[in-house]
Amino acid sequence: QVQLVESGGGLVQAGGSLRLSCAASGRIFSINAMGWYRQAPGKQRELVAIITSGGPTNYADSVKGRFTISRDNAKNTVYLQMNSLKPEDTAVYYCNADVSWVRSRDVHWGQGTQVTVSS
Repeated sequence: QVQLVESGGGLVQAGGSLRLSCAASGRIFSINAMGWYRQAPGKQRELVAIITSGGPTNYADSVKGRFTISRDNAKNTVYLQMNSLKPEDTAVYYCNADVSWVRSRDVHWGQGTQVTVSS
């Protein structure tokens, strides 16, 4: 089994910053892509940012230039630095990881962390 534990969410004023962390543990041989998604009330879950094992990243247009995704492969951890936050960034943020084990490869999700941006 694989567990993803997120931390770093909270309440912040517009223009502020937060840093999310997500640590993976358990049956992990290697982690391929790791990503952050978010889901606002009444909306579908959407991709925020993704980073491959080699380092290339991709961002949603709405967060480009404000958010930065990074990872520490030694710690099986992915981060999301969020700057210049806007009220529309308010959502539950979920991390996921594409994990390889001996004869399997599965995508795992964290439990989510709430980010609330006040105007």
